[in-house]
Amino acid sequence: MRILIADDQPLDRTVLKMTLEKWGYEVVEAEDGTEAMKILNGESPPGLAILDWMMPGLTGPEICLELRYQERQRYTYIMLLSAKDDKEDLVRGMAAGADDYVSKPVDLHELQVRLRAGKRILELQEELIATREELRVQATRDFLTGISNRASIMEKFDAEAHRSTREGTSLAVLMCDIDHFKHINDTHGHPVGDAVLKDIAQRMKSTVRPYDSVGRFGGEEFLVLCPGTDAAGGAALAERLRTVVASTPVVTGRARVQVSVSIGVAARIFENTDELSQLISEADTALYAAKRNGRNCIEIAPASTPV
Repeated sequence: MRILIADDQPLDRTVLKMTLEKWGYEVVEAEDGTEAMKILNGESPPGLAILDWMMPGLTGPEICLELRYQERQRYTYIMLLSAKDDKEDLVRGMAAGADDYVSKPVDLHELQVRLRAGKRILELQEELIATREELRVQATRDFLTGISNRASIMEKFDAEAHRSTREGTSLAVLMCDIDHFKHINDTHGHPVGDAVLKDIAQRMKSTVRPYDSVGRFGGEEFLVLCPGTDAAGGAALAERLRTVVASTPVVTGRARVQVSVSIGVAARIFENTDELSQLISEADTALYAAKRNGRNCIEIAPASTPV
């Protein structure tokens, strides 16, 4: 664990640094409040800071106030060091946002106990952040395939449509459907069908560009968003996706399944966001045209705006 020590007294700072390193902490030093604030506002700042009350530049309480005013993703646990022993000073320090207060000269046993308490709080914070991130992923990812779920891909679609309106660039959407998926489930069972969905989702994700988005639209349908892409570019990507899927069977422990997809392509430069549902409808209509034309092929929506 990394700890910042900010103290303008070199001897006090050195003694404290040696003690903390002996206890297994990684120490970052600052010789005044301005340097301490720079470190705490830098990349990967220490999670715990021991600040002397009186320092040149910024005092310990002033740093507390500044940090608490900021909106920070991770909390900085702050301990104030001071020779002040007035209870009113203690109250002012805590009111400024300090978490703890240690009087000088420092009692090392007391300091060690207080550091353990601060460390536990920061560890709990990391657990909460990890849990929050896990919940966020669960809320935006399809539970089976791991790609964006319908709500998430439609949120991205809305954002890309607004960008298209703002920048005057074309947005292509691809509606992809696994051919004869019901037959796969009926013939091989739902576990194999699930394996097919996961495999095809990952093939698509690895084939599109880094700034494209792939999401499960529902059942065996996938929606692909291609920013800055006209109908011709969308069709080229659709053909790559179709080829990638059809070229290699999906192999599971229970079956070897040849899979293909039909894809409908639509594209436009959005004049307003009222056209969102229209573009999806055009891609869906093109998809059903591909199905009627024998499957394992692509179709471009006639209404797609040429760019």
